[in-house]
Amino acid sequence: MSTRRSILLRAGVTATLPLSAMAAPKPEPWPRWQAQDPASARRIDHGAWDGFLKRHVVAGDDGIHRLAYARVAGADKAALDAYLSMLAGTAVGALARDEQRAFWINLYNALTVQVVLGAYPVRSIRDIRISPGLFAAGPWGKKLVTIEGERLSLDDIEHRILRPIWNDPRTHYAVNCASIGCPNLPRDAFTAATMEVMLDSGARAYVNHPRGASLRDGRLTTSSIYAWFKEDFGGTDATVIAHLRRFAAPSLARALGGVDRIAGDAYDWALNDAGSPGG
Repeated sequence: MSTRRSILLRAGVTATLPLSAMAAPKPEPWPRWQAQDPASARRIDHGAWDGFLKRHVVAGDDGIHRLAYARVAGADKAALDAYLSMLAGTAVGALARDEQRAFWINLYNALTVQVVLGAYPVRSIRDIRISPGLFAAGPWGKKLVTIEGERLSLDDIEHRILRPIWNDPRTHYAVNCASIGCPNLPRDAFTAATMEVMLDSGARAYVNHPRGASLRDGRLTTSSIYAWFKEDFGGTDATVIAHLRRFAAPSLARALGGVDRIAGDAYDWALNDAGSPGG
C-alpha cells in the first residue's frame, strides 16, 4: 500500500510525526518498462501540458505553487484530456531513456491534476477515495491509464517505474501529489533537455522552504517525505542531512553543519488550491 494512501493524517492539517512512524513502499522494478531505444531521437511534444501549467499554476509569495482548479474552463479540461490521450498512445519502449523520464513525470502530474479536477471541490486529494481497498484513501492505487496495453496507477508510475529505474532521490521533487506539503508543481513541463536543471531547481526550492527543512533551537524538522522515503535519501539521518546540505542555501547549509539528527517531520495534506474565481 502506498505511503501516500496509508498515512493516517487528517486532511488539511500539518502533523508532526516521529521519523520511524511510517515506511515507504519499496521501489519494485517492473521489467515490462525496462525497454528503451538509446538511438531514438524521437521527442514527445509536451507543449499542451506546458501551456496548461503556465495558465493555471500560481506561484505564491510564500514560495508555494498552487493550481487554480476552479478557473480551469472546459476547453482546458478538454486539452488536458487530449494531451493524456496522446501520451497513452505513445510507444514508450521505443524512446530513449531521458525522453522516457520526462514522459513518466509529466504523465504522473497531468493524471493527478485530471483526477483532482474530476472530483473538485475537495479539501485534500486524500478525500478522492477511488483506490481499491476498504481503508484506502486517495487516488494512487486506481488504474487510471493504459500504456502499451498495460493498465497503470499513479503508484505504478512512481514506485515501479520512476523510482527503481532512475534511482534518483530528486524524483520526489518532480512528482506532485496536489498537496501544500508537496514539492511545487512547476510552471513548465519536464523535457529531456531541461530535466537536470528542473530537478535541481525543484530540490533547491523545497529544501530551502520551511516545508522541506526547518531549524529551531538547534532542532531539525523535515518534510515527512524524507521519513517515508528515507531509503531513497541514503537511509540514515546523516545521509538525509547531507542531501539537504547539497541543495541548501549557504546560511541553511552552515546551520545544518551543526546538526546530526532529525528531531521530527511534518506534512500538510491540504489541496494546493489557488482558490475560486476572483479569490
